Amino acid sequence: MNTEEHRLAEDREGTANWKQWGPYLSERQWGTVREDYSEGGNAWNYFSHDQARSRAYRWGEDGLAGISDNKQRLCFALALWNGQDPILKERLFGLTNSESNHGEDVKEYYFYLDSTPTHSYMKYLYKYPQQAYPYDDLVQTSAKRTRAEFEYELIDTGIFDDDRYFDVFVEYAKEAADDILIRISVHNRGPEAASLRVLPTLWFRNVWSWSGPVVEKPCLSLQASTAAYSVTKAVDPKIGEWYLYSEGNAPLLFTENNTNTERTFGVPNHSPYVKDAFHNCIIHGQSEAVNPQQQGTKVAADYSISVPAGESAEIRLRLSHAAPADLPLNNGHGSVKGPFGPHFDKIFAERKADADEFYHALTPPQLTADQGNVMRQALAGMMWTKQFYHYDVDKWLEERGSDPFNPTRKAAPRNESWHHMFNGDVISMPDKWEYPWYAAWDLAFHALALTIVDSDFGKQQLKLMLQERYMHPNGQIPAYEWNFGDVNPPVHAWATIYTYRLERARYGQGDREWLKTCFQKLLLNFTWWVNRKDRNGRNVFEGGFLGLDNIGVFDRSAPLPTGGYLEQADGTAWMALYCQNMLEISIELATTDPDYAEMALKFTQHFLWIASSMMHLGSDKGMWNEEDGFFYDVLRLPNGEAHHLKVRSMVGLLPLCAATVIEGEMRDKYPELIERFKRFVAARPELIANIHNPQERGYAGRALASVMDETKLRRVLSKMLDENEFLSEFGIRSLSRYHVDHPYSVHVEGQEYKVSYLPGESDSGMFGGNSNWRGPIWMPVNVLILRALLQYYMYYGNDFKIECPTGSGNFMNLYEVADNIARRLSNIFLKDEAGRRPVFGGAEKFQTDPHWRDYILFYEYFHGDNGAGLGASHQTGWTGVVARLLYTFAKGDSDQILEAGKGAYTEKMVSFATGVIEPEPEPVAT
Repeated sequence: MNTEEHRLAEDREGTANWKQWGPYLSERQWGTVREDYSEGGNAWNYFSHDQARSRAYRWGEDGLAGISDNKQRLCFALALWNGQDPILKERLFGLTNSESNHGEDVKEYYFYLDSTPTHSYMKYLYKYPQQAYPYDDLVQTSAKRTRAEFEYELIDTGIFDDDRYFDVFVEYAKEAADDILIRISVHNRGPEAASLRVLPTLWFRNVWSWSGPVVEKPCLSLQASTAAYSVTKAVDPKIGEWYLYSEGNAPLLFTENNTNTERTFGVPNHSPYVKDAFHNCIIHGQSEAVNPQQQGTKVAADYSISVPAGESAEIRLRLSHAAPADLPLNNGHGSVKGPFGPHFDKIFAERKADADEFYHALTPPQLTADQGNVMRQALAGMMWTKQFYHYDVDKWLEERGSDPFNPTRKAAPRNESWHHMFNGDVISMPDKWEYPWYAAWDLAFHALALTIVDSDFGKQQLKLMLQERYMHPNGQIPAYEWNFGDVNPPVHAWATIYTYRLERARYGQGDREWLKTCFQKLLLNFTWWVNRKDRNGRNVFEGGFLGLDNIGVFDRSAPLPTGGYLEQADGTAWMALYCQNMLEISIELATTDPDYAEMALKFTQHFLWIASSMMHLGSDKGMWNEEDGFFYDVLRLPNGEAHHLKVRSMVGLLPLCAATVIEGEMRDKYPELIERFKRFVAARPELIANIHNPQERGYAGRALASVMDETKLRRVLSKMLDENEFLSEFGIRSLSRYHVDHPYSVHVEGQEYKVSYLPGESDSGMFGGNSNWRGPIWMPVNVLILRALLQYYMYYGNDFKIECPTGSGNFMNLYEVADNIARRLSNIFLKDEAGRRPVFGGAEKFQTDPHWRDYILFYEYFHGDNGAGLGASHQTGWTGVVARLLYTFAKGDSDQILEAGKGAYTEKMVSFATGVIEPEPEPVAT
């Protein structure tokens, strides 16, 4: 067990609260639903970026490179001013959903470079221009661009030309769980000396303005000031006393974290000291804006530095629970106690070494240095995008006059039926700017990467969504902040059994109590799906957009212009997979608890009902199209007619993902249940007539639950692996390239509804126009395809081979196909033979500049033809699963997975990574 693993164990056992402090500060709180109290629910306009510097938040805080305690009572972040900007840079800027030609977009460059799971060491980079930030240019130029044009990015403005910018590195190192060292390094990349104001800022989240006199207001005050350092004391009734030590004699500026009501609402301020005081003091020279009594609820140390061309300057601070008299001995000053000196740098070196040791143990030795760098930055992004998320929906509804129990209430624009919900936890976010809120199906994919570094946190995140203060009383799992009642794909059960197996492989046993608890709540959610999304009780499902935004001909979350309704191939496939996952959990629990054996039989039978319904509903039209050899949504019209919507998309590939190998545990332990199952099938042969027969044994006697038999599987794979259809150089496209020359269209009442292949950004306003499932590559659904291929491989073995790519004459087994796709996905981020990373597209500075080219951005999705990053630039949340792909396919040991099955394969992979088993000197070629 290495040093960081010891910290994780101490945190788990409660002997040290290593996770109390972390990067739990959002990067955008303005423009969120939580802060929206408008009549019509226009969150972007109600609380804008321009107001954010002046207006106290209700539900959270934001900042640059920030940290906070795990309840976000006390926050620390960076503020900067280059002498040119019209606004003190305290938070990230971006365009709102209506301002950009492709939806909301952050217009900054920042990178999560490192973090351990306890946040004992963290590193962040922000690139700050030396000229005035081009706010107006970004807004005005973006407004002129059409959906057919690229987004206008910050680098396109020329602001980084001639390297006139600062690289601002922010590092944190914990000497103890409650003692955090902070180092800010400013590098001038430009050709001339340049000046910068650096304002490390500490403040309390405003809880007093909303709760009245019953809340004891926290306080910051100057404790001591010398030529060597100053001390600010922070006192809060909830978290006690903390001290911020600022090296040097930088002036301290104090104010209150209160709304500037005069600027925001035209109402006189209650206090002369308000939230935007530092902006007014630094930029407008209003020294009276800060409190001369040197106390308040917000403080900044004002460092003025000049950095010569090509050189750097360093600022050091320390946030500690220890009062000055209680600090450790300073090794640089004999027996004198103090916050800085050589001891400070020694701790940083030790924590950096701890992080290197931790990641070295995790990284398979078969990975190249570049692959290891991508994996580590992906995992660092997962660690950095944790966020304290606070939202009491009942209180929010009450405050906006929409109390659901008030008969004279105003209608709420959203989330009115979720008044039971209270959120106040550190949650893994998709992104802390564009998506500073959790999304249920995103979170399931997060667990795949999180469990590489912190299985405790991954398990806690999955269980959190199933708690009574999150899950709706009717069993629905909340979707996302903009509409908790929307429907995300039901992938929680899959992530749960996967996480359990990983833990069992790593530690020799899994957390069965956790698994039982999750299973009971997942039963409620499964029942919700069956009761709410199977319109006619025929085991075919709807669900609306199901996370795939604009993939279809119509907006699947809105009433259809044709009338009638859709029976969705993806919704029904998700439910088939849900049955399989619940079956897996039941089998696992039944090994020690016979009560779960009956549940295994129940989910086996339910899977057959759903799978057979996808093919045929008696003599009625199913979702399988025999002529095309593909699955489609079925449009049912009011007159009783039924038609396939023949769009070759991820919707039709998801039935392939509904495949799970079943080992022989139940046959040996519960033979009577097997006999009951045989009688069930014998009485209903039509259930297995058009799907894979689950009674047929495959390799090593395994059974397979699959919607498709071998013939159908080959037909779907032939399209998926065709480079003229789904297979891109960088993974599986969300829409077939077939639709370049063959767009699909439907005419309804004189209007054409059309789907054509779009490898890049959307040209449609559907779902805000900022997400595109009509050609780009999405990492999470690719991961599900890889999972399915491995399941099929464990069943069919090496005898099942298929052409990959289709028409190439190159035949592969299904493990080799999975490995091939995984490599294509990983290559999005890796340097090619020319040293270029596809993710950066045509951005030359990112491709060639040594200060840019190795800092990775993990985008929301990727161009279907060239792999360039698109959408949110920091959605490490689910794109971070590339770390799991690199980790899993590093060894390439197909024989191991075939012979020993998925559990043993996982164990061997974990053992290789942790050094328990000596790895082979070279990777196995595939």
